[in-house]
Order: sequence, then C-alpha cells, then structure tokens
Amino acid sequence: MFPAAALQGPAVGLRAAGGNGVLLLAAMLPPAALQGPAVSLRAAGGNGVLLLAAMLPELSPDARYPLDMAGTGGRGRPGRRLRRVDETSAGGLVVADDGVTGPRAALIGRTDRRGRLLWSLPKGHIEAGETPEDTAVREVEEETGILGEVVAPLGIIDFWFVADGRRVHKTVHHFLLRAVGGALSDADVEVTEVAWVPLEELSTRLAYADERALVERAPGLLADSA
Repeated sequence: MFPAAALQGPAVGLRAAGGNGVLLLAAMLPPAALQGPAVSLRAAGGNGVLLLAAMLPELSPDARYPLDMAGTGGRGRPGRRLRRVDETSAGGLVVADDGVTGPRAALIGRTDRRGRLLWSLPKGHIEAGETPEDTAVREVEEETGILGEVVAPLGIIDFWFVADGRRVHKTVHHFLLRAVGGALSDADVEVTEVAWVPLEELSTRLAYADERALVERAPGLLADSA
C-alpha cells in the first residue's frame, strides 16, 4: 500500500496492450517527490505483468531530517530538471552540568508551517574562513545564548530537500560542546523557544530521528573527556 502523499501527483496514466497482456501504470510525481527513496513493485501472474514505479517523498520529521525544508519552490512542469546544490552546515549539542541538577542540553524550538513546535539542535551555514568547529560554537551561541567549547565530534547527518527550484544536498557536522558561559536566550529571530533539557529526556524531545541517534553518544563522550 502506498501513502496518500504519493497519489498527489499531477497526472496518472494507465495503458493496456493486447497480445501478451501487459499493463503499465506510471505515476508522474512533482519534483519535490524526488527526495524520497526509489520504490518499485512488480507482480507477475499467468501472461500478465503489472509494473508500478514511483519516487516517494518522506512523510514525517520522525523519519528523517527535516521534511518541512522541502518548500514548494521546486515544483514546476513534470520532467523539469532541478539544479543540484551542495550546502554544508555545522552545529551541536551544548551541555551544562552544575553538579547538582545533572547534565542538561540547550535545544531550540522552531515553529513549522503546520504550527507545530519542533525541537532540534542549533546549527547553521559554515561561513567563509570558518572550520566546522568554529561554526558550531558560533551557531550555538547565536541561537541559544550559550557559549561552548568543543569536546568531540558527534557525527554527520546528510539529507536532500527541494527549494527555490534547486535540489539541495545538505551535510551537517555536529559536535558535542561543554558550556563555559552565556545565558539561555531566544533572541535569534529564527528561534521560537529555547530550553534546557536533561540529557535523559533528549530522545523524547528532539523531533528528528537522526539527531536522537547522535545525542545517544553524548554521555559516553562526556565521561571520556572528564
């Protein structure tokens, strides 16, 4: 069974040919659907063959990271070729531990187009002359108000999305940071809320599965660096 989102393309054609009894069903999906995995289904019986091929979009931020970035700018005529762009960002998990309440991490919340508040790790584009570590420190401070120092790499996440007529391949370098100053702040205009979250609650607060997998490494890395 295919999800309803896969059936929203602009055209569906059905063609049958006699003789050996071949039935072909082809779904023409918008370019935004090209970000999903290729799926094909082939069934054979007697002299007939049924072929269904579609490129399906990802359906939930729980599945990957993040669907809402897909936008609508890339949609156009069926078969339109989108320009590929590679982008690189960096960010991280900044952790504070006062020795009393236990380690906690600063997360940011952004409101998506459906009005949902989605919690994630702070991150942003790598500027000219910066290393990924430099960017992680800068973006964490800009988006949370917390100044951190890099402890260790957490891992890399990469994903695809479509925006402004481009098909973008984005790579995000994540680092574990230890808080050394600053105060929690949501002054950044791109951030709806910021919050300190206990490390053991991160898996239930973070919206994206990829980030949830990364932060599982944090306790061990902190112990190794103590």
